Amino acid sequence: MAHNPHAPQNPQGGNDPAGSTQMFRAFVDDAAPQQQESARGGSRVGLIVGVVAVVAIVAAVAWLALS
Repeated sequence: MAHNPHAPQNPQGGNDPAGSTQMFRAFVDDAAPQQQESARGGSRVGLIVGVVAVVAIVAAVAWLALS
């Protein structure tokens, strides 16, 4: 593995990859529930828009057929 001079160093001078890995995992674990909630909300909005569009199309076809 390549040496990263910007990586955190422990007092003995060696790399401490576990610290950055733990911070990364905490970041990913915190971000995951927010992404899932926004994905659910987005699909719900899409479903509502789709239902409204279908109702509008059916109403327009019925209006044209009956006029």
